[in-house]
Amino acid sequence: MTVLKNPILPGFYPDPSVCAVGGDFYLVTSTFEYFPGVPVFHSRDLVHWRQIGHCLTRPSQLNLDGVRPSQGIYAPTIRYHDGLFYMITTLVADPPYFGNVNFFVTAKDPAGPWSEPVVVRGAQGIDPTLFFDTDGTPYYLGNLRPDPKGAKLRHIWLQRVDLKTGELLGQRHILRTDGAVSGAGTPEGPHLYRVGAYYYLLIAEGGTSHHHAVSVFRSASLFGPYEGNPRNPILTHRNMRTPAPINSTGHCDLFALPDGQWWCVMLASRPDGGDYRNLGRETFAAPVIWEDQWPVISPDSGRLEFSYPAPQLPQEDFLPQAACDHFQGDALELCWNHLRTPEGDYVRMRHPGLALRLKPETLGQNANPAFIGRRQQHFCCCVRTKMTFIPQNQESAGLTLLMNSSYHLRMECVLQGQSPVLRVVRRFAGEEQVLAQVPLDAFAVELMAVIRYQRIAFYYASVPEKWQCLCRDVDGTLLCKETAGGYTGTYLGLFASSGGQHSQNEALFDWFEYQPIEAL
Repeated sequence: MTVLKNPILPGFYPDPSVCAVGGDFYLVTSTFEYFPGVPVFHSRDLVHWRQIGHCLTRPSQLNLDGVRPSQGIYAPTIRYHDGLFYMITTLVADPPYFGNVNFFVTAKDPAGPWSEPVVVRGAQGIDPTLFFDTDGTPYYLGNLRPDPKGAKLRHIWLQRVDLKTGELLGQRHILRTDGAVSGAGTPEGPHLYRVGAYYYLLIAEGGTSHHHAVSVFRSASLFGPYEGNPRNPILTHRNMRTPAPINSTGHCDLFALPDGQWWCVMLASRPDGGDYRNLGRETFAAPVIWEDQWPVISPDSGRLEFSYPAPQLPQEDFLPQAACDHFQGDALELCWNHLRTPEGDYVRMRHPGLALRLKPETLGQNANPAFIGRRQQHFCCCVRTKMTFIPQNQESAGLTLLMNSSYHLRMECVLQGQSPVLRVVRRFAGEEQVLAQVPLDAFAVELMAVIRYQRIAFYYASVPEKWQCLCRDVDGTLLCKETAGGYTGTYLGLFASSGGQHSQNEALFDWFEYQPIEAL
């Protein structure tokens, strides 16, 4: 029997949405301040998922200049209608969420390219989705937050939309002004489905942390009123202890398989060493049945599990991503991201190897530094690289474990006086502390970070594989939302900075390796 193992997308992949087209399934997730925006995954068996592209790959589609950590792209939804894929999302740029831009892009092939954005004018709030009624009429479904100048309550609203112009048409309909549980509130992440005689409104509520939940409502009319399921919330782990192995379950999307079975995807978190979630919010899947014309998620246990019997679908096996990236291609692999929209050509592929041209920006700024990173996806893992770098003045380059601009760790080569040194820097709440440093007698050095839950060790080797410990037992709890705030997870990557000065210097990286390891 084939087993579906959760999370199906480990690491920082929150707010999942799926659409099914025949026997193919396509999944997208949020990306916040990272570029390219909105990864697209494909599967035919729900067990194996392979990234095939991103929806937002061009600066003309996504301007992240100046966005603060955990702003940017929120809660995308992917849908398919009449031969075209639609991905709709919100670009968040201000804390109260009143200056948002809600927009969608389209593609005939979900691997891309995707179109230029169509802005939905007048669509306030976040978490948009598109719903196509049985006659094909398109509707915009969204969440609106309280506004001192307008709405006093959060609510879920629906309005017809022109897919060519993005103009909202006709009357706006308020479907819900609260969640299912009194006091839980925060209705968001709405999705609409027509199943049998009813329209079903699925929402998240209770916030994005331990009180997160999935609730469902139905109506014989598209515009309501929507009655709540007596079993609401239909899935939550809020009743479990805080450091439960899976917590913060919510933000769900339902979809049907070709044989009529139903499944769903949702976000959840796995705490790491207590109530710390360094990996961020991840994507999980669960089976769904219909009982009394209501959806029942994970019906055998009533909670999200680490594994389920996989559905009876054609089996497929993707070749796993190579542990070591030698940067052989003309472009970065799809797992790599930039911080904010890239400005300038600071990445040069060397075939093999990669060069990062130093930029004035640093990792401590809400800017676009010379940085590429990939998600941490295991509690215990090891990352290694080989770097050649001759620093000048205030320049630095190396390996980083990044939560955001105010909370991260750097293993970097810098000048001290006229001599190069290798050091580990801890940045906590914007303040920096050098944890350890050693002089370097060569400009080519291998760097390694070993992560075992919340304990991190840094090593270096001037002679290949002759590792020396630079710093051990570094506390990793600064790399999680419980310490740093926000909605993202830990990134592991490479950086190069000229420290505010103009420079033509480069840091050369021969390869980058990411390996899960056994916990000791």
